[in-house]
Amino acid sequence: MPRSTHGGRHELGQNFLTHRPTLARITALVRRTSGSILELGCGDGALTRALAELGRPLTAIDVDEHRVHRLRRALPGVQVEVADATRHPLDAEVVVGNIPFHVTTPIMRRLLSRGRWNDAVLLTQWEVARKRAGVGGGTMMTAQSAPWFEFSLEGRVPAWGFRPQPSVDGGLLAITRRGSPLVPVSDRRAYDAFVGAMFTGRGSSLPAVVATAARIPMARARLAVADVGAGERRLPRDLRPEHWAALWHHVSRG
Repeated sequence: MPRSTHGGRHELGQNFLTHRPTLARITALVRRTSGSILELGCGDGALTRALAELGRPLTAIDVDEHRVHRLRRALPGVQVEVADATRHPLDAEVVVGNIPFHVTTPIMRRLLSRGRWNDAVLLTQWEVARKRAGVGGGTMMTAQSAPWFEFSLEGRVPAWGFRPQPSVDGGLLAITRRGSPLVPVSDRRAYDAFVGAMFTGRGSSLPAVVATAARIPMARARLAVADVGAGERRLPRDLRPEHWAALWHHVSRG
């Protein structure tokens, strides 16, 4: 196939999914959702073909114009477009994709900050999927998104399940927008700043970190940590979504 104007497979971060159990798993997860589907990075269309069989409105995008043109001819019932996943509108109810590993973070940040989507099923690096799902401790990005989204780890994909084979395994991550946010959307900017200060601040204990991040007296910070049931948690990475939301409600008062 001719080289794309954007570069070859290495420059585009193209690792095509060939692992049939994972293709079936992604399709099954999407089948549980409803509404239109947007596939990010459709490549040669292995997943696109499976999603098309669901009989729902489907748009598939990729920056490789040659693969897009070929897939458009093969699947005339699917809207296949040449587009960049870091810029294309997230205007479907469900977002699906085998995300190029080198642009995982910008795509994830964009996904969690905009768009009208309700569900997302993403194939990323294993460590990214594991951390976003809070396995082994949460990350700042996950904590900042937790009041509005739920994350679940749905499987590990062996490196040999891609072509060409990457150096690391993949991880299947499902994200669902909460029907009832734990924190008001109007608080999001201030809440994000609070979480950022928690993860980058110093302190010998969780109350000390809270006191520094929220700029409140130590006694009030201790009371907040105890009231939200996080007394046994030692670090911000150990907090659950409900802890974060409750802490925010405490420290944002008055």
